[in-house]
This record gives sequence, structure tokens and C-alpha cells, in this order.
Amino acid sequence: EQEDQECSETHMSVLWYAGQLAITYYDTEDCSVYFMPDIPDNEDLKLLRKVTGEVNPQCIVTSAKQDQNIAKFLTSLTATAVDKDVGKPEIVLFPNIDFGLEVSKQRILSRQFPFIPPHMTATEKILYLSSIIPFESPLMIRALGGLLKFLDRRRVGVELEESTVAVPILAFKKFVLSDIVNMDEDAYCVLQIFKSDIHPSVYKLSSGLKEGFSLYGILNRCRCKWGQKLLRLWLTRPTRNLTELNKRLDVIHFFLLAQNHETVLTLQGCLKNIKNVPLILKRMTLPHTKVSDWQALYKTVYSAVCLRDTCRSLPKTIELFQTISRVFTDDLHYIANLISKVVDFEGSMSENRFTVRPNVDPTIDEKKRKLMGLSDFLTEVAQKELETLDNHIPSCCVIYIPLIGFLLSIPRLPTMVDKSDFEIKGLDFMFLSEDKLHYRSARTKELDSLLGDLHCEIRDQETFIMHQLQTKILEKSEVLNSVIEYTAHLDVLLALAVMARENAYCRPHFTHRHGFHIKDGRHPLMELCAKTFVANPVNSGEATRRIKIITGPNSSGKSVYLKQVGLIVFMALIGSYVPAAEAEIGVIDGIYTRIHSRESVSVGLSTFMIDLNQVAKAVNNATERSLVLIDEFGKGTNTLDGLSLLAAVLRYWISQGTQCPQVFVSTNFHSLMQLELLPDTPLLEYLTMETHQDGDELIFFYQIKQGMSTVSHAANIAALAGMPAKIIARGVEVSELIRNGKPIKQIDHPSKEDRMEKCKSVVEKFLCLDLDDPHVDLEEFMRTEVLPSAASVL
Repeated sequence: EQEDQECSETHMSVLWYAGQLAITYYDTEDCSVYFMPDIPDNEDLKLLRKVTGEVNPQCIVTSAKQDQNIAKFLTSLTATAVDKDVGKPEIVLFPNIDFGLEVSKQRILSRQFPFIPPHMTATEKILYLSSIIPFESPLMIRALGGLLKFLDRRRVGVELEESTVAVPILAFKKFVLSDIVNMDEDAYCVLQIFKSDIHPSVYKLSSGLKEGFSLYGILNRCRCKWGQKLLRLWLTRPTRNLTELNKRLDVIHFFLLAQNHETVLTLQGCLKNIKNVPLILKRMTLPHTKVSDWQALYKTVYSAVCLRDTCRSLPKTIELFQTISRVFTDDLHYIANLISKVVDFEGSMSENRFTVRPNVDPTIDEKKRKLMGLSDFLTEVAQKELETLDNHIPSCCVIYIPLIGFLLSIPRLPTMVDKSDFEIKGLDFMFLSEDKLHYRSARTKELDSLLGDLHCEIRDQETFIMHQLQTKILEKSEVLNSVIEYTAHLDVLLALAVMARENAYCRPHFTHRHGFHIKDGRHPLMELCAKTFVANPVNSGEATRRIKIITGPNSSGKSVYLKQVGLIVFMALIGSYVPAAEAEIGVIDGIYTRIHSRESVSVGLSTFMIDLNQVAKAVNNATERSLVLIDEFGKGTNTLDGLSLLAAVLRYWISQGTQCPQVFVSTNFHSLMQLELLPDTPLLEYLTMETHQDGDELIFFYQIKQGMSTVSHAANIAALAGMPAKIIARGVEVSELIRNGKPIKQIDHPSKEDRMEKCKSVVEKFLCLDLDDPHVDLEEFMRTEVLPSAASVL
């Protein structure tokens, strides 16, 4: 066993592009390929660092054309180990073309896998693999293609075999970090976690999108950019780390206490001044720092000091406050004092460049004093110059031009026509500008040597001081990075607290048991749209009521209820308060949905095939700790086939006993219960949405209750949708005939008497026909008289 462990190796392929991370790796111990779909990761690559620490790969494969951040990460990763035996991974770089999307897809689809039956056609193989591998994650597909290329080139595990023997891949398995809840793109879409809308401004139509009506949209009360970014990150990484979740909830609970309202306002005021520090620090490493950058950094640092001082007065039992008090060190005071003592903000704004305060550099102060007193001094020099000039010259002045120096300026006389007329003894002609002749004289040359180019010298000296200041600040950049990290946490939790206060959310309580109990749960988005919203409970046990089948008319609230369950659980898993009176949430490792059919044209699959893929993901990946939401599965095909598939999926989960996931299914297949297609088991619970029939009017209560519905009330829903009454009446008639097993009569079919009359008419016309008459055209008679009548009769 010890030898087997020593022989097992892990080879990882990594791609990071535009904030998205994709990871795949091959484990020689079980000959399986593990993949993690595209997931956001910041430039610090904390998620990648966590994965590499958990997987501990012997080799990391990536593209030679990669971002600087991942290059630095790989360099630091290899530098942390002394030698290969300690765990130093080998870094393998492949040309970027080996990670091409189409090349990688072809590499996957053309490979022969032992778990795929050989009799499958190419189309069937694609459909089979699409239910296992998320082809909608392009970066992951590229990483997987690169990994397969590496395995074939290195021939991992089959080095001594024939060249025709490929590296064995026995399974594809989704790799999810131990504390991150698994959710795919479909779940995010149907639960409306994010929603991008076209920006209403015509000036931004081509530049980007704005957030629409979504969970992120209503929760985003953040005051700074980094809070918004972290909130989005939390929403893309729901966690089941109960320690982390309770830490977040403790902070929100503190902010919701009435006596802490003033503290909340103080913190929010400080957070508004937290600017884009990473961009400022990046500009400091380059000669791109602007005056506005110095102002923004100054505001950020002083606001961070205010946040620290406020947190130091708050209870130390809350870890976030304690961390901010500790991490926001006196380096912030050092940076703030340094900027305030050195940077002259008023002068910098007026001159649109970096300027230094007085008493910072004596040399600069002296040169500025000379520059300020230069006007009177140059007037005296000009008077002396005028005394030495010809009497025909009425006046002159001495001016200072940056980069050129001191010059004697004389008005152009009428006699000065050609350039030869500009020559004056003892003066060097420089240029003509606006009827002014500019010369260098002995005195101006002396001024150049004594005073120099004051303006440029001042600029050069101030630029040198700016670089010194930037160097000092960059040395303390660690505390600035901590400011961004922890103010983002504070901002997000304040935003969640504001939302919880305004909408009467409650704190969820977590339990290690499976299932959840929610009292008076509400849909966080729907309740903001509806005039009145009916709250509903959710009760799912550990050994009973794990599978719920919900029936009821269309528009009665079944889909809203399913999404409500998913959203409440999801909000709890990001550490937010939830829209309910009480909520107890069990352990959840994944949320799987089949509620809305995705757009199918670009995918190249039918709508029903997409539905099947979504259910297949739930069947293949859901565990006893997963939540599965299925709405109207089976309606995209023949009624009998759809009913059979739904029953088969439910029976599969029932057969797992208490190991089945928490399943919520809404359906209009009443035959599922009438034909008793499911066994009688405590795992099942039948629920329905309460309605009341008042004459021809159907009243919706939107209240869930135990029981099952046997009537769809389709006619009432059709009337509400504006369908003509005549069509509805005919639909009800046909439905009753089918239900009672009676034949359906065509309403547009002629009666027996009408048909007899038409037959008599044809016979009479035929009897009146003189067959002996040579002018009679029998073909014309049959075409015009007999055939039309026969068609109407038959």
C-alpha cells in the first residue's frame, strides 16, 4: 500500500485568463481526469493557490502565452520547495496553439475512452460526453485539451508499453473545493443570481452592460468598488464552511442592533472614500502617477485610519473588527503624514502636475523664491540693458522662457525688414516672435550661468522627490493591500445588513443534519415586485419528506416556490440573512436545477435534449447533501414518455433511501399519482398550491399545503391569458370526451341530411345528362359537377 501511494502522481493543467480560472488534473492512482469548470479568481490567484495546495501536483502544464500574474505564481510555487523530493512541481510550457478551443474539443471527442460503449455513433458520443463534461466552460475545455496533449506526449504510466497504447482515462470527475458549493450556469440563470441588461444610455450601448433585476442587483448596497467585486465573488463561491458563514453572520447581527446605527453610518461614510488603490500602486511603479491619484490615495489612507479607529472601539469578540484593528497598522499614519507634508495639493491642481510643499527641500524653496522675485529683478536688468543699447531702440525687457533661459526682448523697428537688419552689435539674435526680437546678451548669459533654467530645475527636483515618495509608499504597500481586502469585507457585510434591515430578513441557523426548515419563507425578488406576497414554509427532514412533489394549476406559484427554496438556501450559503421568519439550513454541497430551458440554437441541441442534460447532471452528481429543483420535466416530449422519464428519475432517487438528495419537483402529470407510479414511502411528500373555484373564476391563494391536485384548471388559465371563449369551450369539450373515453366529433363536419341532399343533386344532374349527344363532355362533367360534390360528401 505504501508503494502504491509513492507511485501515484498528479499532473495538472492550468489556464487563467481575464479573471477566469480553469483547472484539470490527471490522477494516476485511479486513472481519472478531474476538472473544475471556469470560476472567477482574482489577480492574487488565491483559489489556484488553494487548489494546488490541496492537489499537490508533480507537474503543472500551462500555455507559454500566459498572464504575468500566473507566471509570478508559478515562479513562487517552484521557489518554495528546496528540491523535487519535497514537492517542487515541474512546470511544463506548451505553445498556445495546443490550448486552442477547437483543437481541444477535437482532441476530447476523437479520443477513445473505455467507459464509452464502442457501438455509439459520433453524435451519440458527443451527447454522452456533454452530460459529463461542461462544454459551456471554454477555458476548462482548453485546459483539458492541453492536459490530454501532455499525457500523450509524456505517456504517463505507459512509458514501457507499445506506442499504440494510450494513457488510460477511466473516468471524468468534477473537482469541487471541499468548502465550495457546486452550482452550474443553469442554476445561476434560473435563480436569477446575476442578470445583465443593455445599458439604457446610447453612449454605453457598445461599451458594456448594466446589472438587471437580480439577487446581486438588490444586495449590492456597497459603497466602494472593491466591495462590489467581493460581493460578486461571494455569489460565485457559495461555501459550506460553517465557521466562515457564522463569522459573516455575526458581523451582520452586530450592524443590525439599533444601538450601532451611528457606527454603521460612520463606517459607510469612510468606505465611500476607499479608492482604486491597486491601480494607483501600479501607476506608481510606472511614470504615470497623476495629481488625482495622490488625492485619491490620501483620502483612502485617512479613511482607512478612521475605519481602524472605529473598529478599535467595537467588540473584540467579532473577528473582522479585531483583524482590521491589528492589520491597519501605523504605516497608514506614516503614509498619510508623508503625503500631507510633501504634496502641495492646491499647487498641484493649479499647475496640473506634482508640486512640493514649502519647507520640504531648501533647494526647491530657494529656486521658487528666485522665480517669484524674478519679475522685479528682470525689470532692473532690462533698464541697465537699455542704457547700453542704441538710442533708436525705445524700450526693452528681459524675459525668462523655460528650457531656453533668459532673453533680451526688443520691439521690431520699421527699419528692420530683412534678417540682416536684426543684427545688433554685442547681441546674439535668437528668433522673431510677434514683432519682438529676442537676443542673448552678456547679461542674459550671465543670468543663465548664475540662476540656470529655474523652471526645469524645479520640475526635475520635484519629480525626483515624487519618485522618492513613491518608493517610500510602495515599501508600505502591504498595509494598503490589506486595506482593500478588509474594507471590501466590511463593505459587503454592511450592504447585507442594510438589505436585511429594510426587508426584515432573519439570521439562518446551520445544522450538520441533512434537510432544512424554513418558516414563512419569501422570494427575495418577487416580494419586491408584488403588491402582496404570500409566505410559505419549507420542511424537509433527514429521513422523511426528502422528495417533494408539488402539483397545482399553472400560475399558482409552483415555480416561484421552487426558486424561493433555492434562493433562501443560496443566500444562507454566502453568509447573508434570508427572507424568512426562521430558517434552519442543513449541510448543502450542491444546487442542481431544471427549471428553465436554455437557448438551444447556438448549442445545437433540441430543447428537450437540453432538459435531459440538466436532469442528467443532477442524477450523476447530486449526493445526499445536495438540493435538486425540477420544474415541469418531461413536458417537451410525448406525454407518456415524459411521464415515464419523470417517474424513472424519481424512483431512482427513492431507491437510494436516505442517501437521496433533497428534491423538489413540480409537475402537471397528475397520472404520476393517479396511476400510483411511485411507491408509498416516508421519503415522499405530496404538496399542492391552494386554489378555490368560485363559479367560472379561479382564485389563487398561493399557499402551499399537503395534498395533490387532480385538476389543471387549464380553461381558467387560458381565459386569464386572453384566449377566445369559443376556443376555450371547445377545448373543455374535447378534454371531457377524452377523459370519459368517448369519440370526438368534428364540429365542422356536415350532417347526414346535408350529405343526402348533395347526393340527390349529383344523381339528378347525372340522370339529366344525354349520353347520346356527341357534344357532351363527360370529363368536364366529372371534373366540374361530380368530383367537388363527392369531396364535400366524403
